This record gives sequence, structure tokens and C-alpha cells, in this order.
Amino acid sequence: MDIEIPKEVQRKRRIRVIIKYGSIALAIFIGIIALISSLHSSVYKKDLVISKVDKGTIEISVSASGKVEPSMEEIINSPINTRILEVYKRGGDSVEIGTPILKLDLQSTQTDYQKMVDEGNMKRYQLEQLKMNNQTYLNDLAMKIKVSEMRLNRMAVELKNEKYLDSLGSGTTDKVHQAELAYNTGKLELEQLKQQYVNEKKVKAADLKVKELELNISQKSISEMKRLLDDAKVLSPRNGILTYINNQVGAQISEGSQVAIVSDLSHFRVEAEIADSYGDRVSAGGKAIVKMGSKKLEGVINSVTPLSKNGVISFIVKLNDDSNSSLRSGLKTDVYVMNAVKEGVTRVANGSYYTGRGSYQLFVLDGENKIVKREVELGDSNFEYVEVVSGLKPGDNVVVSDMSEFKNKNSLKIK
Repeated sequence: MDIEIPKEVQRKRRIRVIIKYGSIALAIFIGIIALISSLHSSVYKKDLVISKVDKGTIEISVSASGKVEPSMEEIINSPINTRILEVYKRGGDSVEIGTPILKLDLQSTQTDYQKMVDEGNMKRYQLEQLKMNNQTYLNDLAMKIKVSEMRLNRMAVELKNEKYLDSLGSGTTDKVHQAELAYNTGKLELEQLKQQYVNEKKVKAADLKVKELELNISQKSISEMKRLLDDAKVLSPRNGILTYINNQVGAQISEGSQVAIVSDLSHFRVEAEIADSYGDRVSAGGKAIVKMGSKKLEGVINSVTPLSKNGVISFIVKLNDDSNSSLRSGLKTDVYVMNAVKEGVTRVANGSYYTGRGSYQLFVLDGENKIVKREVELGDSNFEYVEVVSGLKPGDNVVVSDMSEFKNKNSLKIK
């Protein structure tokens, strides 16, 4: 017959089991923590980028962001409100100067142009007609003046004869007075005609100038409309690559809207932006380095925008080798603007760790298998080197790769 195990014994057995397995679990947990701690306290050498501190020259620079753009790019805008009828080219096609790109609806504009031409012709005919009428009118006045002069001469002769007869006693005083009155009246009429001729000549000349001005304005309007029609044919303005085209047949196009872009993709420039706090370090004619991965191209700042927009200043870098094979339109680049030179300074390789002047916590090689965190003061920089103000000396080996994962560690083992 089985004997019942006392409850006190069962309780003690359970406690022993719990303690046993709890100890095992605790040992495993401590082991895992130790393993993790061991892993986080060490780093593989292959994951480190180490730079040796030395002395040398630093061309001080400030960094900016840039984008590669074609050095020559022409935007084609619609000169009128219209719609697209046909598309002859596609984006990426090579075009030559004068090549048709697309066709716009010009019917209403051509009608307006023809109407303006007809109105211009009518004004021209009106001007010719006015010239003839003016000339005829002035000729008639000139003829009247000649007739009046002849009449006045005849009256002068008659007055002379009457005076002669009166001196001989054959005439009368009344006839002399009548001849004198007729002569003076004719003289006034002649002066009046001459003054009328002068006045009418000025008036007709002014009328003629008004008509000539109206015709000139009409011809300018016709020329402008003709230019609009020529522009609306959308021909390539230069040899290049069609980098953009509105290819939606039937789409309504408003005046001034962009329909195509022709670019010269054999030569490039860099459009860059920099924080306006560095605006005093950027000036036209300054040296700049454009970096694309491991590729470096030298250039000169061509122009700088005078105003800050959204906290940045824009500038253009003209590249010395603007046809380099590594250049691609739209490619993002790093731009370094050179503005001073420091010689004989302690320096270390630049990297992602550097964000500007100030204090840094950098790992320095201590022996062959250990790196130790050290307080370092850094100064100016360029794209290759950073100036060491204090904390490092020539010959030190410094980790310049990203070590943000170990920011809470003071030392690490190297595997």
C-alpha cells in the first residue's frame, strides 16, 4: 500500500525544482547579456575607416549643395492662347535649328493677321489719297495767288494811267480814287491768299503726319502679329536635345505657357545653393570644387543672386571641364567654395562625422586592438581635410567613419 508523501516534503521539492530551473534561466540570461555586451563593446576592423593625423595645407571651404544643369537651355513658350494640333518630336530626340517640334492651332490668329494686313493697306491707300488731295488743294491756292498777282499788276497799271491822265487834265480825281481803292483792295486780297496758303500748307502737313503715324502703328502691329505667327510654329531655336515637350494633342495652351525645352547636353554648369550665413564667403570669380562621388571637378563661381530666399543664396559654378563624361543633367552634387588657405596646420581626413567647427568625441586607435574616445576640438575644413585645433597630434590614427552606434561607449575592442 502506497504511503502519502507529506505536504511539507512536496513543498520543499517544488522549491528545489524552482530554484534549480530559475538558476539555469538566470545563468542563460546573464550569458546572453554578457554576449550582447561583448558584441557592443567591440567592432570589426573592416567596418572602420581610419585616418592618420598629419600636418599640411588646407584650402578652407564651405559646403553647398548643387545640381548639374545644361549650360545652354532654351525654353519655348506659346506666344498665344491656342491648342496643340500635332506633335512631331518626343522628349530625348535630337533636334537641329529650325526643326518643327509641334503644330499649334493658328487659324484665328491668321485671320486676325490678314485683317490687320487689309487695314494696313487701306491706311496706305488713304495716305496716298490724302497726299493727292492736299497737293491739288495747295496747287489751286497757288494758282489763285498767281491770278491775284496778275490782277493786282493790272490794277497798278490802271492807277498809273489815271494819275497820268489826271495830270494832263483829261481825267478826274474820282477815277484816280476809284483806281487807288481797287488796287489797295486787290493787294489785301493777295496778302490774304498768301497767308491762307501758308496756313493750309501747315494744316495739310499735320494731317499727313497723323495719317503716316497711323500707318506706321499699323505696320508695327502687323510685324508683331507676324512675329507671333512665326513663333507659334514652334521650331527648334538651336541644335540640341529636346528635354521636355508637351505632347498632349488637343490640350489648351495659354499665352506664355511652356511647351518645350531644347538643351545643349554637351556642356554643363552647376546651380548651387548655400546657407545665407555663408553669403559673405561666396563671390563671383571665386574658386569652387564640385564633387560627384569620387570625381572632383574644378570651377569658378560665375554669378551670385543678390537676395536670400528661404534662408539660402543661389549661385552658378562654371566648370573648367564642362563636357566631362561624368556630368549628367539633374545630377546632385556637393559643392565646396574655397575662400582661404591655411598652411602647416594639424589635419585629419574629412568625413560624415564633421558638421562644422566645435568639440567632438572621436575614437582614437590605442594600440593595435583597441580604440578610445577622446575629446577633440576641430576648426575649418574643406572636402578632404578638417583642421585639428586640439586633442590630436600628428601620427594619431582616428576613426572617421560613422560611430553613432557607440556614442555611449568610451572604448571598443577591435576584432
